[in-house]
Amino acid sequence: MIAYNEVLLRLILAAVFGGLVGIERELVHKPAGVRTHMLVSLGSALFILLALENIPEGIDKIIAGVATGVGFLGAGTIFKSKIEVHGLTTAASIWAVAGVGMGIGLGYYFMTLVSVVLVLIILHLNKLEFFRNL
Repeated sequence: MIAYNEVLLRLILAAVFGGLVGIERELVHKPAGVRTHMLVSLGSALFILLALENIPEGIDKIIAGVATGVGFLGAGTIFKSKIEVHGLTTAASIWAVAGVGMGIGLGYYFMTLVSVVLVLIILHLNKLEFFRNL
């Protein structure tokens, strides 16, 4: 059984880490912003915590289910105009914060922190001239 203070820490960290990515998305005026990213990360962590408490031997199925379900959520942010596809990066960021939430839910704090930093760096790559021309 995971102690209450550990559960509280994991849920808060999941929301905060998801929110960091969401803030970036909101600052660049994307449709899925801070609340969406926080909720996806928090929900993912919650599913993991519930599974750890009740069916620890089935955690792999929960991870697969969350990854698949969030993939469908992200797909809802993708749309195609006549000549362009929009929303792929936002969909990917939603999927990534689900991984962040699951990582925090499992207690992998350092790995998850590094992942959030990498996600934020990746989201800023388009601001570099080299990457804008690719």
